Parts: sequence; structure tokens; C-alpha cells
Amino acid sequence: MKVLVINEPYVKGFNRSQRWAARTRGRVLRAPDWLAYATAVLEEAGIDVRLFDFPAEGWDKQELRRLVKAEAPDYVVLDSTTPSIYSDIECAGICKEEAQVRVIMVGPHASALPEETLEIAKGAVDVICVGEYDYTVRDIIQADPHFQNVPGICYLEEGRAKRTSPRALISDLDALPFPAWHHLDLMKYFDGTKLHPYIDIFSGRGCPHQCIFCLWPRVMHGRKIRLRSPERVVDEIEFDIKLCPQVKHGGEFFFEDDTFTVVKSNAIAICEEILRRDLRITFSVNARADTADTELFQMLKRAGCRELLVGFESGDDGMLVRMGKNEATEDAIRFMEIARRAKLDVHGCFVLGLPGETEQSIEKTIDFALKLGLHTVQFSAAVPFPGTPFFDYCRDKGLLKTERWDAWLSEGEQSSVIEYPGLSKTAIATAVDRGLKQFYFRPGYMIQFLLGTKSRSDLYRKLRGAKNFLSYLWEEQRRR
Repeated sequence: MKVLVINEPYVKGFNRSQRWAARTRGRVLRAPDWLAYATAVLEEAGIDVRLFDFPAEGWDKQELRRLVKAEAPDYVVLDSTTPSIYSDIECAGICKEEAQVRVIMVGPHASALPEETLEIAKGAVDVICVGEYDYTVRDIIQADPHFQNVPGICYLEEGRAKRTSPRALISDLDALPFPAWHHLDLMKYFDGTKLHPYIDIFSGRGCPHQCIFCLWPRVMHGRKIRLRSPERVVDEIEFDIKLCPQVKHGGEFFFEDDTFTVVKSNAIAICEEILRRDLRITFSVNARADTADTELFQMLKRAGCRELLVGFESGDDGMLVRMGKNEATEDAIRFMEIARRAKLDVHGCFVLGLPGETEQSIEKTIDFALKLGLHTVQFSAAVPFPGTPFFDYCRDKGLLKTERWDAWLSEGEQSSVIEYPGLSKTAIATAVDRGLKQFYFRPGYMIQFLLGTKSRSDLYRKLRGAKNFLSYLWEEQRRR
């Protein structure tokens, strides 16, 4: 049995595996970590499998056609996102044209709308894995051709979509093999807010909070927190260092958990294990404003933490309530004070255009972001992805300006697809760009940012990040 796991092509620079699938303003390219987990599970089961990342290689659909024809696999696994779904289905059709192959589709869009996806695909997709798919993909292939009893799937039977029983979330994350990074060139992935190279790592899955716009907990990994043991996490770090030594010499690990700091005891235990093994690595983590803790932050710093990435989301307390954030602006201010004392950098994330947003609340958020003392910042236009309460709200209120999924992007760039009375989608997109320019183009900030350069690799990622952002602004100006 031969299997190809493919992060398929779409528009140039499309970042499929991030939370807001798009060609980002900073031209971020993130490794297909979830596909790498599924690939590793297949390898562990003794299945002949290869993982290909087309965006990282710069390959197009003609290369997909050539690859599938040459390899003649039994199965192809394709990812899915909302903006790219029509293209993803086209890629499935290409695979069908070039080989006698079954196509498995995974990912958030197909998971949120499996019946619709199968209907649109018109036979190009054989089966969809709903939600967390690490083991589901393996079970489908091992059951070939009688996969109809595998839990957690949706497939066509006599022309109609049929779901099997739901699959329980993976309870023992320690049993998962390490991601199959050896199929990829990790030096090709870049994020201007992270040291280069960087490798994603997870100490757990799931998020208990109820932000109305957040896709991954709602559709893929659930709200129940499941943690890996600190020993297993640090075992993976050591494994990755052997695979890509550059990550220890100028690069960093990034804990992509929804909130690494949500369980203080586990976060501290991981730090203690890193120190016990004297790894001397650099890492950054996702955090929440309400998890600020002096003891935890000091331990993070001791273990090698460089930066905390935090979804502050808004500078307006009313907006924070409406989006279900369960935080207040005073939490953000306290977080920054504790992080500053611990000498940790902070990357702040803000989202504009959620229900109740006004031009006044947007300006309040931009002003708040400028005054917090952040190291770097990210503004995003709110995107209503299927499977989230935000999408349901926009659909029910008639706020969606399109029913075409590919309109979720504009020439590959993130696009707002909603409008409110008194707040147009153009105004939201313009505010995102204005916030970024006001933050990064401050003369004092630019000088401090460059003077804070610590190494050649640090300078490289800063200059490349600046070039990427400027190229976006130039292209955006040309389009307008």
C-alpha cells in the first residue's frame, strides 16, 4: 500500500496550516504539522508513505499531476481550508485523473462541512476525516477497501453522504509518534516574529475557552485540554535537534498549543525538564492575558523562553465580552507588567471586525496596541470560518457578502467577507493595514528593533520579515 500525504498547491505563499488560512501580510510559511503527525502514524504502522509540501517547494498543480502519475499511489491524503476548498477539490480531481487512487480529505473545512464538501467534489473525494485525524487516516487505509465502519468519517454511499459514529478525541497524546519532519526541509519555513529556523511543537491539545471566532478548538481538537508528559515533550525537542541542529544555533522552538500557559504546573514541569537536561534552547509559547504569573514567567525565562504570543484581541472591554474572550484590558496591562519584569518579549495579536465593532472601537484597539509596549504585533480582519459561532451569527444575520468560499481571499490575501451597518469590509481591511503601519513605522520602534538584534540569524529574519511586509504593502497599493 503506497500513500502520498500532500499539502496541496493553491495561490503562491498560501499558509494553509495557520489559524487564519491565507497568504499573510508577513508572508509567513508554516510547516504542515498536522499532516506530519498523520504521516508519522502511517510510518509507525508500516505503511509506505511520503509527505510533500507543495507551497514550501513552490510547486504548482502541474507538478501535482506529474507526481501522482509517477508515484501511482493507492491513497492520497489532501488537506482542506475554507478559502482553498474549491482548489483542494480540483487537486483531488487531478489525483483521480492520473491514478487509480482513493482520495482522503482532512482539515477544518471538510470537517466542518463534510456533506457539502462531498457533494461539491462529485466523486473526486472518497472519504473525509471529521476532526482530529491522526489515527483516522491510518484506520481507513488499514481497512481498505471496507472503511465504512471506521469512526469519525463521512463518505458517499449510493450517491449520498453518510457519517459514521463520531471518533473520540485522542486521550493519550504520548502514544503519538513525533511528527515526520524528515520528509521536509525545515529551513524553508519562515515567520518574521520567530527566530529562524523554527520548529513547532505541542505539549497538549484543546482549549477550554469560548472565543466565538476560534476555529481549531471548535472544529478539530475540542475544548477539553489533553496534555503530554513533560518527558515526552522534551524527548521530542532532543529528537528535533538531531534532525535540524540549526534550531539550537540561532533558531527556536515554538509551542503551538492554543495556550501553553493554561496549566501552570505542566508548563513549569516542561521548563524543569529542559533545565534538567541542560538543553540550552530558545523557545516561544502561546499564552493568554489571564495566565500572567510571576513564578511561571521567571521559570519560562530560565528555561530559554524568548517570547510570549498573546491574543489580546481588542482594546475595548465591550468587544472582549461580545467575542467571548472572558478577559479584560486590565488583564493585558497586568500581563505586560509581569512579562516586562521577567524580561520576556511579547507578540500581541488583535482581531478587528467582530460583532459590535465600530470605527471607534477599532481606533481604541489600535491605540491600546501602540501603548502596551509590545515587541511585535499582528492585526487581523475577523474571518467567519464554518464551524464557529461567529460564522453562524454572520449567516443568520445576513452579514455574509458572498456565498463563494474562494471569496474568503482576495488574490490570495486575507479578505473580509462581512459588513455591518456603519462598518464596511473595506473599512475593516484598511484599519488592519493602518494598525500595522502605525506600529511598525514608528521611528523609535524601528531603531530599537534593529539595535536589539542578537545574531546574524536574528538580523536575517528581521530584514526578511520587513521585506515581506513591504512587498505586501506595495502589492496592496497596486491593487487599489
